[in-house]
Amino acid sequence: MTTNNQEAAIPEQLYHTTLTVIDFHKDTSGSTRDVYVLGTHTTLPAAKAFTLKALETLGYSPDDFYTYQVQPTKFNNPDEPEKEWPHGNGVLVYAKAPASQEFLVGIDTKPNTESLPSGGPDHTPLLPRDYTHLHYVIQTKTDFNQDTKKPDYQTSEIEGCYVHRADALDAAKNLLVADKTEFAQYDERDGDLEQGQWPFGDDVVVHAVAETGENYTVAVRTVPGAHEKYKKKVKHHGHGHKVIH
Repeated sequence: MTTNNQEAAIPEQLYHTTLTVIDFHKDTSGSTRDVYVLGTHTTLPAAKAFTLKALETLGYSPDDFYTYQVQPTKFNNPDEPEKEWPHGNGVLVYAKAPASQEFLVGIDTKPNTESLPSGGPDHTPLLPRDYTHLHYVIQTKTDFNQDTKKPDYQTSEIEGCYVHRADALDAAKNLLVADKTEFAQYDERDGDLEQGQWPFGDDVVVHAVAETGENYTVAVRTVPGAHEKYKKKVKHHGHGHKVIH
């Protein structure tokens, strides 16, 4: 932790631990992916250490999954030959849950555009007093012209992270607005809407459709929001048996 007499350094980059969820209940093709952030660190070693145990922060253990794989590295297995890793270079953990969901946990390195200082616990950004989490602007592009099995069908990018929710909302609304007239459809969420009035997702701020068919959403998400949505839920059914979702 940075002391009062010690000026906090401003790291050039931040290392975000991302959770990508493939929910086969929502889309049986597995082509739709929801991206959330589970943590942000100011050093890569700290981000890697957190990422390898990130699913534990959601209440899971490896035994909860049908399949649980960690990207092999020479550091962990120096005598084993390198094996092909099918889940992408940025993914460190792959887990297949009983509830028809797949979790991919990885690291996304981004510039520290908001000049967040280092000095927080466990090499995290130092937040102002009384602030406990960051707000992330995440843009997702779905290209319906692409084969659903190709990586370019859907891509997501962390466009920025902010201490204040108001700043994140402003950034989200301004991300695509310069090209607003070029979209065939452009929807911006304004204020609090009743459930069902905004069909693009509770955390989506902007939705746009290009003339060529690409679909864009810009969302503001938080770590507590990811926990609320994907934290392990346990129901007990007679004789003490557990069902994990």
